[in-house]
Amino acid sequence: MKTFKRSGYLLLSLVLGAAILSGCSSEETEKKEEKMKTVRVAEVTRSIFYAPQYVAMEKGFFKEQGLDVDLKTTWGGDKTMTALLSDSTDIALVGSETSIYVDAQGSNDPVINFAQLTQTDGTFLVAREKPEFFSWDQLKGSTFLGQRKGGMPQMAGEFGLKKHGIDPHKDLTLIQNIDYANIASAFASGTGDYVQLFEPQASLFEQQGIGHIIASFGNESGKLPYTTFMTKESYIKNNNDVLERFTKAIYKAQLFVEMNSAEETAKIIAPYFDDTPEELIATVVDRYKSQHSFATNPLLDEEEWNNLKEIMKEAGELPKDANYNKLVNTKLAEDAIK
Repeated sequence: MKTFKRSGYLLLSLVLGAAILSGCSSEETEKKEEKMKTVRVAEVTRSIFYAPQYVAMEKGFFKEQGLDVDLKTTWGGDKTMTALLSDSTDIALVGSETSIYVDAQGSNDPVINFAQLTQTDGTFLVAREKPEFFSWDQLKGSTFLGQRKGGMPQMAGEFGLKKHGIDPHKDLTLIQNIDYANIASAFASGTGDYVQLFEPQASLFEQQGIGHIIASFGNESGKLPYTTFMTKESYIKNNNDVLERFTKAIYKAQLFVEMNSAEETAKIIAPYFDDTPEELIATVVDRYKSQHSFATNPLLDEEEWNNLKEIMKEAGELPKDANYNKLVNTKLAEDAIK
């Protein structure tokens, strides 16, 4: 009987001990989860162009900063900005021109650019027929499948064309009434002699024999804040610490992409591009790296901002002068770089 009692007490002690440990473990897990801050991010499109963002997610750089990033693709600058202004997202990854448009409308809560992800245009000129020798004059008289009016891809494209003496509204039959998500399929079905495309679509078309990459608009337009992370001024005031941590994670990812091979980056971001072979992803990453499209730090400098304004002005889309000091927050990027 004594043996039974001792065994019973021992069993009870073990059960209680396990319960206490389990309770402690649950409490620790709950506390850890409480520390994790969810940040909603809306990206304007899903593109290898945004490789550092996916690296930050896959390598756990956001989680290291106590952030749980909820990423969604909103397919288009207007939709992405609507999501931000309606509080459907906390941060938008989109072209800086959208913040200028919002400011021109007299917003009481301006949209602020705080971390730059890409620093050149990310589109390529794709021809249906591969020329033996390419010159920009070959585009004159052709049908050109462009991007949305007032969007950064279209403005950068027009800037590149004008550099080579081509007026896109006079020398071309310019098609701009096709929704962004359907531009590639329209070209594949036979619309246009030339099209302006992001990667990996441009390289996929080249592989499939649908078109041929003949020029880079990124090389033509120079450095500019092509895609940046932005948020409302009120969000910065109320969540400055969150944005500090977010920017640090992005900077760490930018350094990773810069310092590692295109193949290594491709391996990491491959889950975001199920229909694209890893070898092709590596080719695209390498192409963007070679033309310095990925920003190597999150700081948006004034020279790039001025180039953006010049491109918008040239396209007739700059509604008013956009104050760099008003619409760009450099402190978060500067602190991250430190």
